[in-house]
Amino acid sequence: MFHRLRPTETPMRLFRQTLSRKSLLIAGAAAGLSLAAACGASGQSGAGGEPGTPLETRPANAPSQQPAFAGQTRAPAVRTEAALAHTVVASGLNHPWGLALLPDGRWLVTERAGTLRIIGADGAKGEPIAGLPAVAARGQGGLLDVALSPSFATDRMIFWAYSEPRDGGNATSIASGRLADDGTRVEQVKVIFRAMPTYDGDKHFGGALTFAPDGKLFLTLGERSDRPMRPQAQDLGSHMGKIIRINADGSAPQDNPFVGRAGALPEIWSLGHRSPQGVVVTPQGQVWTVEHGARGGDELNLTQASRNYGWPDAAYGIEYAGGPIGAGATQKDGTEQPVYYWDPVIAPGGMTLYSGAMFPGWNGNLLVAALREKHIARLVIENDRVVGEERLLTDLGERVRDVAVGPDGAVWAITDEDDGKLVRLARAG
Repeated sequence: MFHRLRPTETPMRLFRQTLSRKSLLIAGAAAGLSLAAACGASGQSGAGGEPGTPLETRPANAPSQQPAFAGQTRAPAVRTEAALAHTVVASGLNHPWGLALLPDGRWLVTERAGTLRIIGADGAKGEPIAGLPAVAARGQGGLLDVALSPSFATDRMIFWAYSEPRDGGNATSIASGRLADDGTRVEQVKVIFRAMPTYDGDKHFGGALTFAPDGKLFLTLGERSDRPMRPQAQDLGSHMGKIIRINADGSAPQDNPFVGRAGALPEIWSLGHRSPQGVVVTPQGQVWTVEHGARGGDELNLTQASRNYGWPDAAYGIEYAGGPIGAGATQKDGTEQPVYYWDPVIAPGGMTLYSGAMFPGWNGNLLVAALREKHIARLVIENDRVVGEERLLTDLGERVRDVAVGPDGAVWAITDEDDGKLVRLARAG
């Protein structure tokens, strides 16, 4: 079904950036973007009000909480001028979690139970790739994200995050290996990083991967959810609730912020995270992450070295069972505020930075997979703030787990379902 989306005449200066590591570099001229009310047109955007009014209109879970600055939540609705349509390219996937674009236009797709396979742009599904280590496919755990080496064209190395079974429980690890020339197996497999401590749980593994322009590898790690584990998000002696930055061989870069500090793990980039499942590093080196809050309080952070992002001492939203999170504080000295938060939540999964020829007006926008609300959130960024939000792919009606950009600028997504799908979103017609 095609849906024509009409903008208003209010122009907005675009924040220009280029492609994240999950999509192929394509030059594209930036174009203007317009603010508009979301008028409930089926298929692409959610309900909203008059131009300039917030896209989100549902009651907040924590209505007494106030944002720390204007625009930190409930951004104005924006609308894409072009008509959009999606195509289900492949189906029958078992809870896919991550995807990465190969140079030939095919996709590497992980399935949470432990399968990695190649899927063509025509929907042809390859057999499971052999050679991967066992995963702890339990609850939210399993085979998670996958990323290509920056020099994949010459070394064919791939990297994947997974919940690793260990004595006493499990935790998130990163392995690397060479994808065979025929794509049927991975060779020279090596576990290059193991998050510590091991814990016998089934939630908040994190697991999003991306390479920065300087070749450093970022990994998101949750704090494992259970109340006894929450304080570890503030503990520099634990990897839990952290963003990790390592070299491609798993070693800690010497310019990481906590290298040499007594009692601190050298791989840590930032702390105070709850359940981050999306990460983007821009060509300029900015590190954007998204993470799940409890009931209310999903966050978008501009994650800087050594900074503390608050969990569990400062957070928006409330406990799943109701009541305040800890003391109910949304701010605390020594902690950073999120650039943006959602209340009610969207349950953010993977994320990418758009750059492409198909939608030049989206260049520099963040695209965030939304699991609970079953859409892709397009966030317009200006001066490191969210100034507009649009909901894409709402007519699919499935939990969107990860999102990436194809060679022609079309948006690709996978859905976290028993019958998971690989979907292409493009201009209609």
